[in-house]
Amino acid sequence: MKLTVLVDNNTFIDLYLIGEPAVSFYIETEGRKILFDAGYSDAFLTNAQQLGIDLADIDMVVLSHGHLDHTWGLESLVRMLAEKRSLARDVKTPTLVAHPDVFASRYFKKDPEIGSLLKEDTLSLFFDLQLSATPVQLTSKLTFLGEIERVNDFEANRGIGMLRLGNGGEIPDLIVDDTALAFQADAGLVVITGCSHSGICNILEYAKKVTGECRIVDVIGGFHLLNPSAQQMQGTIDYFRQNPSKQLHACHCTDLPSKIQLATIADLKEVGAGLRLNY
Repeated sequence: MKLTVLVDNNTFIDLYLIGEPAVSFYIETEGRKILFDAGYSDAFLTNAQQLGIDLADIDMVVLSHGHLDHTWGLESLVRMLAEKRSLARDVKTPTLVAHPDVFASRYFKKDPEIGSLLKEDTLSLFFDLQLSATPVQLTSKLTFLGEIERVNDFEANRGIGMLRLGNGGEIPDLIVDDTALAFQADAGLVVITGCSHSGICNILEYAKKVTGECRIVDVIGGFHLLNPSAQQMQGTIDYFRQNPSKQLHACHCTDLPSKIQLATIADLKEVGAGLRLNY
């Protein structure tokens, strides 16, 4: 599997790419080309072009969850696909894989919408939608995990204060659509996350349960450790001590103090737009 970071909060010097507080990864595996999240703007398209990646040729889009920093770039992707078709270019109709709740309208504080701007009816015109709360085998080695089981007592729901529309009106948003990908490399699991609202340790435990593989090679993506409580941080450190990963690529919604603590128990690597990884 090859993974290229198209968008992250950070960029690498001398690559002249755009950074934004968002996530977008480009994955190539077993002949499939997959876009994991679309960031906040058209930055992922700009960076892909700079890196020589043609996103009009993707087979699949996978969404980690429905928040704006992972879905609002879909507008730019749809616009690009429409323009290619108008020029009589033969463009694929990608499959879009996500949790069924991914397009829910969401609110936070004074923001009237922090969920996906494009909803299911519009996106179904451009993508073959595959919405599933249960795991989906994307290739023989890559699995969409679906709804993550939340089993530990130190990773409280990270959507406190967020609301969404539910039966009868507004309800607390538990972000049940938050999910991840698990790749079964020869040496063990590579887990790819968006924000880890469901808890990075919950995600890893569920990935091991779904795949039957207990070895962890790498975890790349947001760990949602933003000023975490002492209980959550200590629980996370203890988990990685007991379940060591060969390396970690914590990025996006992982603050510096949390990275410093993670670096005491794991080989923590730098992440930024333009990073290319091979597994």
